[in-house]
Amino acid sequence: MSDLQTLQKRAMFIRKRYNETNTLNGFDEWNGLDYTAGFAGDVGDLIKIVMVKENKRSGADIDAKLRHELGDCLWSLLIIAEQYGIDLEQAFLDTMKELEERLAA
Repeated sequence: MSDLQTLQKRAMFIRKRYNETNTLNGFDEWNGLDYTAGFAGDVGDLIKIVMVKENKRSGADIDAKLRHELGDCLWSLLIIAEQYGIDLEQAFLDTMKELEERLAA
C-alpha cells in the first residue's frame, strides 16, 4: 500500500505529462479551476456509477468503472491540493478530529 506522499508524487508526474502533451498540441496548461471543473465532472460520473450499483440505472462492467472513477477522483483531489498548497494528509487528519469532537459533544 502506498502512502499519500507516494500517491501525490505519482499524480504530479502524470500532471506534468498532461501539461507537456497539452503544450505540444497548442493548448494551455490546466490551472486550479480547470482541475476543479474536471473533478466536478468525475464526481458526476461517479454518481451515475453508484446509481448502477444501487440498481437505479443499468450498466455493464460497473465494478471496473467504479474503481476507475474513484481513481480519477483521487487524482483530481491530489492535484487540486498541490495546486493550492494544501497538505491533504493534514487536512484529512484535522477534519477527522473535528468530526470526532462533534460526535463526542
